[in-house]
Amino acid sequence: MNILVGCEFSQIVTKAFRAKGHEAYSCDVIPAEGGHSEWHIQDDVLKHLDEGWDMGIFFPPCTHLAVSGARWFKNKQKEQTSAITFFMKLFCSDIKKIAIENPIGIMSTYCRKPDQIIQPWMFGHGETKATCLWLKGLPLLKPTNIVEGREHRIHKMPPSKDRGKLRSITYQGFAEAMADQWS
Repeated sequence: MNILVGCEFSQIVTKAFRAKGHEAYSCDVIPAEGGHSEWHIQDDVLKHLDEGWDMGIFFPPCTHLAVSGARWFKNKQKEQTSAITFFMKLFCSDIKKIAIENPIGIMSTYCRKPDQIIQPWMFGHGETKATCLWLKGLPLLKPTNIVEGREHRIHKMPPSKDRGKLRSITYQGFAEAMADQWS
């Protein structure tokens, strides 16, 4: 399959699908940090939706969509409208199989409720981070390795210039579950 992994600089999901023999490409406005720039399209993902992809997996920025930032929504209505429009363009693209990942947020109101809410601890990571999936043409993910010792590590990250970027990196177990179950 030809797979577009949008808004992914880490290439964790891209590499998981490549390991299964797929032609997967990450796409982000920032350079790839996964070691394979040859599999990376450094551009706005919206410009590449109509290029014959069999599957699109998207991780749109959550800054203006997640409930964790709700206290700032009233001062960022323009940014929020832009984020909603971006999400909806991804979701409404003509790609037959789509997964969009985002935290619990306002897209349950503006799009529809997510098909599934997963946690890292369901896929081998002892942490909590409720993650919503909106799916089109794909089955729900089945947990692969439920672990104990659940911690709020992501929530507790101290402020830093890279905090948002670090919080957005996909867990390896989650990427492997997607590649195994959606291939």
